[in-house]
Amino acid sequence: MKRFYITTPIYYVNDRPHIGHAYTTVAADVLARWKRMSGVPVFFLTGTDEHGSKIVQAAQAKGLSPQEFVDGLAGEFRKLWETLGISCDDFIRTTEDRHVRVVQSAFSALLRKGEITKGFYEDWYCVACESFWLENELAGNACPDCGRKVERLKEESYFFRLSKYGQRLLDLYAGERGGKNFLSGRHSLEMENFVRAGLKDISVSRLNEKWGVPVPEDPRHTVYVWVDALLNYITAAGFAPDPRTGAAGIDGTIWPCDVHFVGKEIFRFHAITWPALLDALGLEPPRKVFSHGWWTVEGEKMSKSKGNIVDPFDMVREFGVDGFRYFLLREIPFGADGDFSRNALVSRYNSDLANNLGNLFSRVLTLIDKFYGGILRAGPEGAFASPLAAKFPAIEDAFERIAFQEVLEILQGAVAEANRYLDERAPWNAAKTDPAGAEKVLAECLLVLRWLAAAFWPFMPGSSQTMWKRMGETGDLARAGARVLRDPFFEFSPGKKTERGAILFPRIQK
Repeated sequence: MKRFYITTPIYYVNDRPHIGHAYTTVAADVLARWKRMSGVPVFFLTGTDEHGSKIVQAAQAKGLSPQEFVDGLAGEFRKLWETLGISCDDFIRTTEDRHVRVVQSAFSALLRKGEITKGFYEDWYCVACESFWLENELAGNACPDCGRKVERLKEESYFFRLSKYGQRLLDLYAGERGGKNFLSGRHSLEMENFVRAGLKDISVSRLNEKWGVPVPEDPRHTVYVWVDALLNYITAAGFAPDPRTGAAGIDGTIWPCDVHFVGKEIFRFHAITWPALLDALGLEPPRKVFSHGWWTVEGEKMSKSKGNIVDPFDMVREFGVDGFRYFLLREIPFGADGDFSRNALVSRYNSDLANNLGNLFSRVLTLIDKFYGGILRAGPEGAFASPLAAKFPAIEDAFERIAFQEVLEILQGAVAEANRYLDERAPWNAAKTDPAGAEKVLAECLLVLRWLAAAFWPFMPGSSQTMWKRMGETGDLARAGARVLRDPFFEFSPGKKTERGAILFPRIQK
């Protein structure tokens, strides 16, 4: 059975991970968890990009070899994903032997097919971004991405015949090859216009760059770091061309990729270069490339010189894993640019989690403990069952469109409805005069909380699991979640011992 294949970019390890890395990876993890909860087998890949001149420079500055340097930073990324509860199925590093073999075999296959040829390259090069730019793309004499000075570079190089793939790419964008909406995000039109303007063959090797994958037929050259990096997606999917015929072999239960999550700064590589390379190799294109925006910090671009890099480890220590995960996907529509501030995180955490969801959970379990010894014998009134089930199609549709904020808005709406219901029915008063009626009201609230635990699980797995257990549920939330969302009464039964416990989301002071 084909697995739903989700990837993040592989992150360039010239420095420690920051909020931008966390944002993309948490988004991919939420979609992966949703698919698994819905019964879809998933293959979720992330990893690190470890070659290129920037790595050499950064390693030298630390007095380390390039391998020692990337080993340390790859460990930092692994540690962060473990801290954030990232459920990846594979973590790939471009310095691994399995990947080096794939890069060399793919390059050789393209060389034999005549898709790669040797020549000379001359253009403007940004060392920081490891990217070549045309004269009309420069911002003055600076890189249009990072603003640093570029230098004129001429050297022998191998070229990929990108120019022949223009119409094939436009057909892909139009949905005439594969699925619709291959380009997703707010920068899709830019990619179409770029292709329509005409494509040039691109340099895919570097001369005398030692820290990279050597070209087998010409070891003076190493494979350009961006080509090296893009091929990681088929390394993990078991790419292995036949050495005699050059025919591409790959694991069909994984490939093609269903969605690549990428930042807008690398959208062009994934939207243009990558599908063309796959076409040249005889492989299907990915089904979707989703481009999202950047995070600024209090209106300014993140940079070490400004000292405003947001460290995800610090955010987790202060707001908890799930508080931070929730904020990343609740604050802005996925795909748009966003601005981070600690005050915004505190406000969102307190309003949505502490005051709304956490308060509802605490009130209900406290009342059950106080008036019924932690066990409700009665079933719910049934007021919420149908309205909750009716929300499922909208949730499913929002996930399909990768509209995480819309999902969370629906869920917060359900929280608000339950809080109003609790206030109007006031079971703390009714328990004294009509204990049976008050018990049904609290059972109704418990039904809602159970549904919310399932709905929030992809976003906040730890907190959702805590809610589930403290409501006396012993079944597997990840397995039952989608069934509960469709039918709130699924496996619901009174008589389970609830546990009041600690406050789920303690308020944080500004």
